[in-house]
Amino acid sequence: MFLARRRVRLETERLTLRPPAHADFRDWSELRQGSAEFLKPWEPAWAEDHLSRRAFTNRVYWASRAVGQGTALPLFLVRRGDQRLIGAITLDNIRRGPAQAATLGYWIGSDHTRQGFMREAIGAVVHHAFTAMDLSRIEAACLPENTASRGVLEKTGFKYEGVAQAYLQIAGRWRNHVLYANLRHDRRGRTDAG
Repeated sequence: MFLARRRVRLETERLTLRPPAHADFRDWSELRQGSAEFLKPWEPAWAEDHLSRRAFTNRVYWASRAVGQGTALPLFLVRRGDQRLIGAITLDNIRRGPAQAATLGYWIGSDHTRQGFMREAIGAVVHHAFTAMDLSRIEAACLPENTASRGVLEKTGFKYEGVAQAYLQIAGRWRNHVLYANLRHDRRGRTDAG
């Protein structure tokens, strides 16, 4: 499924979710820099040039190619009231054929936490993935001690599936992650008996 010909834009009550654009550089770099201490404990180590214009330009080109090829759906979270960039969410590693699955990743600026924005964004992306993209399974992983991330996943229909040993390098160390999944037709815990 190629999405290049139609621009992906999702609207929620308070957010517009859209792919990154070159004009977003300053807002993105300021948000990431201002939230660095909040984000770094949960993310892979930032490259030395992480906040550079060149790195951001590469990110925008990657996003455009990925959407066009149907391999990922990277979206920025823009607050509709003031058009302020507050975070990002990405469906990545989109697998077609018998899997019809993808991996969900997200981050939000430190000033925008605990306001329900990420719950709203995840709900919109999961709905889009299941209806418009015909995916069947969305996977997500986070560090076991990241209670905020675990909570938002559970509030948006994701269910705990287990632990992946040495799943990602975080702050230079291989770290275990807890795995969650949201299924389009979730029958976990149900039987046909009765």
